[in-house]
Amino acid sequence: MTVVTNLLAPAAGTPPCGPPVLDPATGWTVTRHADVRAALLDPACQVPVAPPGPPGTLAWLRGTVSRFSAPETHPGRRAAGTAMLAGLDPDELREVAARRTGETLDRAADRLDVMAALARRVPLRVLAERLGLADPDAAVPAVTAVAAAYHPGADPATVRRADRAVAALLALTPADAPEVRANRIGLLVQAADATAGLIGAATRHVLARPADVPTGDLAEVLRLDPPVRGTRRVTIAPVRLGGRKLASGSPVLLRFDAANRDPAVFADPDHLLPGRPHAALTFGAGPRGCPGERHALALATGVVDVLRRRCRPVPAPVPHEPHVLLRVPIRLEVHPR
Repeated sequence: MTVVTNLLAPAAGTPPCGPPVLDPATGWTVTRHADVRAALLDPACQVPVAPPGPPGTLAWLRGTVSRFSAPETHPGRRAAGTAMLAGLDPDELREVAARRTGETLDRAADRLDVMAALARRVPLRVLAERLGLADPDAAVPAVTAVAAAYHPGADPATVRRADRAVAALLALTPADAPEVRANRIGLLVQAADATAGLIGAATRHVLARPADVPTGDLAEVLRLDPPVRGTRRVTIAPVRLGGRKLASGSPVLLRFDAANRDPAVFADPDHLLPGRPHAALTFGAGPRGCPGERHALALATGVVDVLRRRCRPVPAPVPHEPHVLLRVPIRLEVHPR
């Protein structure tokens, strides 16, 4: 196992590991690895369910995808998504992503913004094509617009843009049952920020590493700098977690970024250790765990492998999107060579 001397400090806002903490205004925050995993596996800790909405709108999409579904509808909707993913070969996804990255670099000038030119385009373009959308290039901006409003709290103008984008994506999606079409779009939307954030983090950390540190261990980058920093649950019965008693109806925030640096689980938790045996929780766990982990890692690896061979980093601060639970760079430049 290679030890990288540079520390990767936690991102701003990452809480330290400790027992669950109650904020009377917002609910419980859970940070220790064992506690986060226990909550992910406990059927009394449920994903907040999205209400239904008018057909073809963002509210309809959120109310129909497996991610925000109630326990009784989740298995069938998840099965629709996993069946689609089962038909995709991660090795082929990686190869196509690498080829498209190379083509983009062939056309690049002295500087290239990885986020705009690659991270937010290549994975979605490849995935949309493999999922059968009629116009994968048109799908990319539509998916990006939906992703901007996918989480609660988006402003009305962003929601209206997302409504139009959902309608556009439905027009590009193969004819099928409404739930199947919604979950096909959901796979793309859930990949948008998460995969872009992973590529951004890997570009920052891997391009700066010595040549003898392997590129491919993006799972370790995910542990240290996860694009999805946490997820929300609500208790539907009293739960005992980490020595605390959580009342029924309690909002719960599970912090992956903190749990992934828990010293009780990870030796030298703030060091990048390629080849580390992995127990990171970035993709979740249990029945709600992300079914597309292998596909996301393959798409990101295809992009980052080419960047490492053909680019060098531009020394500059990297700003991130202003979001509580997502960590996605806004701009990240490299010099193609």
